[in-house]
Amino acid sequence: MRDPRPLGPATAAPGPAPVPSGSEGPTVAVWLVDAREQGDAAARMAPGVLDPAETRRAASFVRDADRRCYVTAHVALRFLLGARLGIAPGRVRLTREPCRACASCDGSHGRPVTEDGPVHFSLSHGGDLALVALGPVPLGVDLEPLPSPRTVRAITGQLHPDEVAELAALPRSARPAAFARAWVRKEAYLKGLGVGLARGVALDYVGTVPTAPQRLPGWSMTDLTVPEGFAAAMAVTSPTRPAGPVAPVTPTPWGRPPFRAVDALATPLPCARATPG
Repeated sequence: MRDPRPLGPATAAPGPAPVPSGSEGPTVAVWLVDAREQGDAAARMAPGVLDPAETRRAASFVRDADRRCYVTAHVALRFLLGARLGIAPGRVRLTREPCRACASCDGSHGRPVTEDGPVHFSLSHGGDLALVALGPVPLGVDLEPLPSPRTVRAITGQLHPDEVAELAALPRSARPAAFARAWVRKEAYLKGLGVGLARGVALDYVGTVPTAPQRLPGWSMTDLTVPEGFAAAMAVTSPTRPAGPVAPVTPTPWGRPPFRAVDALATPLPCARATPG
């Protein structure tokens, strides 16, 4: 997700430094990727960076916009992992863990991992945007466009009963944003667990309120501030559950034109504490 020029550790490594998440928690970094601004450069680099499976997946998209976002997100992921691991982006080996939710499966849909070092990552893309998170512990991110009122009506009943009640108490106009907050929190958590939606979305309460509650044992939940029309969240493994809500994380202003340097591929977001005191 090989530059036409040879890339080695010296050129793969200058990416942005990870943001400390607090003295009591792991160091986690999150980036926002915009396919509208970075898609052309990513497309030029993709043939030398993406592996055969990613190339096949990119070719399978019917809509050009979806293909563009997928390619940009995966090129970004590989540059960021390469920088963290000190290897060229095209040399990063991506695979998947066995699925934790299935009694037996072929391992093709478990949590994505790299074979090149002890770094965990999560990737999510929707519309023209993507999020990439890296850290030393299991984590998950999710980003989604706000749903239509029809989608909210169709899926709300599948959520945790307390979340269903919260949505029912809101004006209809406020429900899409509240539903999206709950949905991205759930997906981020389920990605972190490595089970995905196979676990179901009714079992775990993550709330619909503007600031994420902290009711998931062993995990910290953080909302991510993304452009209007989207919702996003991150879940990070935490040795102790936060004592209270964690404030949403606000992205750093873009500030640089894309691809002025290799590390300009993605714009870093400052990360909230993974384990608040």
